[in-house]
Amino acid sequence: MTSRENPMGKIYILPKAIKTVVRDAALQSYGVIGLAPGNVRQSFVKMFNEEGDYGISIASDERGLEITINLIVEYGLRIKSVTDSVAESVKFHVEKTMGIPVTRVNIHVRGMRISDED
Repeated sequence: MTSRENPMGKIYILPKAIKTVVRDAALQSYGVIGLAPGNVRQSFVKMFNEEGDYGISIASDERGLEITINLIVEYGLRIKSVTDSVAESVKFHVEKTMGIPVTRVNIHVRGMRISDED
């Protein structure tokens, strides 16, 4: 749980709320087909609950957030361009929405897929 202090009191932000912002920012980026499970536990979550919080992990410290995302990228695109775009988009949206600095965005490409079979 991440917390912030302001003149009115203390604000607590759950990791699930941050993961929702990260998921939306990543999936709206060009070239991203979907998220992939990062480990065996997340694979089971995906099998039983399609809207689970698989594919994203968040760590926080006093400096800010470190976000790790596991992606499936569209085949035929430059992976570096897609991952740079996703990292910038996620950093911007999390900092804008949550007001918490993002120190690092790690992106792991777990697979490639063809989106249109035409």
